[in-house]
Amino acid sequence: MTDIRKFRSTTAATLLGAVLTLLPIDPSMAKTVGPPPPFAGWMAELRADASKMGISEATLKRALDGVKPIKRVIELDRRQPEFTLTLGSYFKRAITEKRIAKGREMLKTHRALLARVHKKYGVQPRFLVAFWGLESNFGQYTGVFPVVGALVTLSHDRRRARFFRQQLLAVLQLIDGGHFPAGVKGSWAGAMGNHQFIPTTYRDFAIDFDGDGKRDLWNSLPDIFASAANYLSRSGWDIDRTWGREVKLPKGFNIALTGEDTRKPLEEWRKLGVRRADGGVLPSLDIDASVMLPAGFQGPAFLAYRNYRTIMIWNRSHLYALAVGHLADRFTGKGRLVAKIAGDQPLSRAQILEMQRHLARRGFDPGVPDGRAGPKTRKAIRDFQKSVGLPADGYPSRRLVKRVVPK
Repeated sequence: MTDIRKFRSTTAATLLGAVLTLLPIDPSMAKTVGPPPPFAGWMAELRADASKMGISEATLKRALDGVKPIKRVIELDRRQPEFTLTLGSYFKRAITEKRIAKGREMLKTHRALLARVHKKYGVQPRFLVAFWGLESNFGQYTGVFPVVGALVTLSHDRRRARFFRQQLLAVLQLIDGGHFPAGVKGSWAGAMGNHQFIPTTYRDFAIDFDGDGKRDLWNSLPDIFASAANYLSRSGWDIDRTWGREVKLPKGFNIALTGEDTRKPLEEWRKLGVRRADGGVLPSLDIDASVMLPAGFQGPAFLAYRNYRTIMIWNRSHLYALAVGHLADRFTGKGRLVAKIAGDQPLSRAQILEMQRHLARRGFDPGVPDGRAGPKTRKAIRDFQKSVGLPADGYPSRRLVKRVVPK
């Protein structure tokens, strides 16, 4: 077993911490679901349900006795920054020279192991190391909260009770099966190990690759890399392709063709004038791709392949998917983005929330207003832009807010 504890630092300022505290939560939503039920009765029902699932009384006693809601977990769940992250601000956090250098070092140090994992699961080493770097800063920060306590807190809270109850029951099953101790530590949201698997992901995808009878995502690099690779492989990873590439769009390009819902073969994109970022011709490959504009039509453009969509299964964030792909590219010596990332001022959560409400009033469905520009909101923005003759890039800019929200 390869011991990675020497790489850890509990004071590491990682992207993980930033991502966890930037979850799209509108505090007003918490008020609509009512207060949590009395804790003692709720806990009794939980124990009964867990017992029906076959979880032993000894495990329930060991894991749940004395557990109370953790105030800090609720604070972090409710905590929202005033402003959203843009492509530029996200990349500034995620793609640092220090992280690139460390990733290259890890690729060299663990070359043989990563090659074995690649041979079995078909996921290229540079991507496994990119996920590792973004999720826990190469194992430096895997979380300090008791996972059971955090999940009890979030399950008892009404806002996302169903999801977190599922995760809580899964972690109790795993503890009952001897996969890790009742006091296992993780993020405030219950994510665990070097790749921050939630309990159901651990249950369904974690692998004992070193053959010691345990699926150790904290201290065994064989298990850590193989589990991540297994998850990606079973989620649809294309073993023969990369994630995508930065591209250059021609003048007059139809912006309505952008977005993950539009997929065309590379040959069709080539005929439409899409080129490599340096102006070269796109490769002759029989694959479908989508044109993505994460910073709007005036920012960088990307072709996203199947593996980009697989990364989105891991984390439903376009900025995260682009960061994984670009970081993996930088490990292999590729340079910075060719296009300049405009210094677009981020929108506040309040501005996005107000825009969502006005989009809904105008007949464009952004989903439940939550202060987050997710897929449904971006589609609503795109539909609004088409209706008023604007470039339909789905990007929530300050200029767009002025058009949507009446003075």
